[in-house]
Amino acid sequence: MNAKLLAVALFMLAVLSFNSAWAEPAVDRTATGGAQTLEDIMARQQQLKLDESFRSENLGDPANAAPTTEQLGTRGGVSLSDTYRSIRYNEFDANTQVRGPAADVLIQDGGMPWLKLREGPIITYGGGALLGFILLLVVFYFIRGKIRIEGGPSGVTIQRFKAVERFGHWLLAGSFIVLGLTGLITLMGRSFLIPVFGADAFATLAAGSKWIHNNISWAFMLGLIMTFVMWVAHNIPNKLDWQWLKAGGGIFSDSHPSAKKFNAGQKIVFWTVMVLGVSVSLSGLSLLFPFQMPMFSDTFSVINSVFGTDLNTALTPHEEMQYANIWHSIVAFVMMLAIIAHIYIGTVGMEGAYDAMGNGQVDVEWARQHHDLWVAEVEAKQGKGDVP
Repeated sequence: MNAKLLAVALFMLAVLSFNSAWAEPAVDRTATGGAQTLEDIMARQQQLKLDESFRSENLGDPANAAPTTEQLGTRGGVSLSDTYRSIRYNEFDANTQVRGPAADVLIQDGGMPWLKLREGPIITYGGGALLGFILLLVVFYFIRGKIRIEGGPSGVTIQRFKAVERFGHWLLAGSFIVLGLTGLITLMGRSFLIPVFGADAFATLAAGSKWIHNNISWAFMLGLIMTFVMWVAHNIPNKLDWQWLKAGGGIFSDSHPSAKKFNAGQKIVFWTVMVLGVSVSLSGLSLLFPFQMPMFSDTFSVINSVFGTDLNTALTPHEEMQYANIWHSIVAFVMMLAIIAHIYIGTVGMEGAYDAMGNGQVDVEWARQHHDLWVAEVEAKQGKGDVP
């Protein structure tokens, strides 16, 4: 008897399993834009660009609302899934007691890509570029050696920079060095310093670095303005610069191309510092005053109109801050490379160069060797009794 009952049960189970009448009916998914595929999900996890309009535009339709007397009719044609999608794509009309530009953005998914970019390529390529460039300068020094004053110093000096010029230079240079060091601690400290000092000591160091970085930034911007006002007239490119560049500025040979107060190499450093300094200052101000100075939506819009690109211009306040942070780091690394080259030439790379910003007086033979036209101008003014 038990065997007969078991056989009947197995037979009925087989019938139910293969009978199309009992199989799962096909679901019409056109109303929801269609089901996602595994490829869609994997592409989104890999931060690949894909068409998500079937999700982002499927936020419910009040026209489809059921009468309020029926089940779920009070939802007004918008399901919970529709609401969550509107939150996900920042289309939700949020009401909050919190005030601020970012208060009504409940979800934004730019955080992880920003973190991976910051902790990955930014640190890897930025840090690698700094170390590689320093190593390259060390190798160059041992190959080329220090650029000497031909015939040795004369013992006679000429005023190269006035006190106010040196103050502006050191204000800019000193603040930038402090900003560079504290910025590197903030950016790379978790990876390189915690294993050395421990989490507690690093927390104190990081907090102090952040405070110093934020406040020294004002000195940097003041120095940037001062040096621009004092030296912009001397850094306008002219035809002498091309001759200087063709000769390599005498860095790779013993030639000494003519130059006025600033040669082409110094002009490149000047404009690099000015342009990148303004850029890093603007992004820094955006970070100092969160959500108050959005810049990238408008910038991307201009780029799209000029180059025909398709950069996203509908950025959330959080994305604006993430772009500002990444751009701030990139520009700072480029500036550090330029300043390291400048420090090399102004110290160990060239005899007599440091005196220009040390006490403002340089040996006249050094001046004639590197800035002969400027020396002639100064001597002409002195001959007329004018202040140099």
